[in-house]
Amino acid sequence: MEITFLGTSSGVPTRSRNVSSIALRLPQRAEVWLLDCGEGTQHQLLRSDVKISQLTRIFITHLHGDHIFGLMGLLASCGLAGVGQGIELYGPPGLADYLKACCKYSATHLINRIRVNTIEGDGLLYEDDEFRVSCGLLKHRIPAYGYRIEEKDRPGRFRVEEAQGLGIPSGPLYGKLKRGETITLADGRRIQGSQLCDPTEPGRKLAYCTDTVFCDGAVQLAQGVDVLIHEATFAHQDAEMAFERLHSTSTMAAQVALLAQVRELIMTHFSPRYAPGNSLQLEDLLAEAQAIFPNTRLAKDFLCYEIPRQRVKGAHAQPLATPLA
Repeated sequence: MEITFLGTSSGVPTRSRNVSSIALRLPQRAEVWLLDCGEGTQHQLLRSDVKISQLTRIFITHLHGDHIFGLMGLLASCGLAGVGQGIELYGPPGLADYLKACCKYSATHLINRIRVNTIEGDGLLYEDDEFRVSCGLLKHRIPAYGYRIEEKDRPGRFRVEEAQGLGIPSGPLYGKLKRGETITLADGRRIQGSQLCDPTEPGRKLAYCTDTVFCDGAVQLAQGVDVLIHEATFAHQDAEMAFERLHSTSTMAAQVALLAQVRELIMTHFSPRYAPGNSLQLEDLLAEAQAIFPNTRLAKDFLCYEIPRQRVKGAHAQPLATPLA
């Protein structure tokens, strides 16, 4: 799972930061998933190493312009480019109507393989053999949802050489052992599949929370993830403004990370008021957050980050083969 930040500014773009969008690359299946699609996102994609031709899913948090104004242009370009696979969209009520209106008044015909999935509440949105995606309601001026993307655990490598050393014939028995089952050989030995497999590789987990003021929904959505991407529009001293506009401060983002016990916090969606030359700058927001949650970093446009795997180490505590009782 590789994250590429395409836009990290809030509200309006700046010289160095575009508005909200994040690409999640899944190299094992040659797919790209997009989180939000602010104005200019397709230009940011063209400037990155992310392949638009691999785009299969887009998750929209809410319908404010800095999160959706690039969506229609991107989808229209995908249609003109003849993107082969379908594109699944997920977002709050009104997303489908917005796209229909854009098509109507711009005389644009989107490819038929685009489907809009309307979010109707917290819970599971999508699941396949490798991934699970769920959403949770946040606290903003209009309905806004955060997303949690989980990679399912992978079974450990089956050690064929050890199976061969035990005289286990290849074929269907190997399949059972790979699944962790226990088999009985012709000579009466019982072989536990779990003892011939490396430890399970835990799946990686990502949570994306924007736009929102501090809320329990974000904490719940982010529980135990490897990486939490959370908006930090304002500095702590501007907390009053954050509450008025229902956005987060750097300290709110850090509190969510701390309470959710995440491994790492990446802050994004910064107000242009903290640009270089102003009295408060983004390094000040970083210091505020790190005072609460040390493992915090700032996002910037075109930052690429691969979520590391957390490998489980363990030794075999039981014999590989036991006699038949």
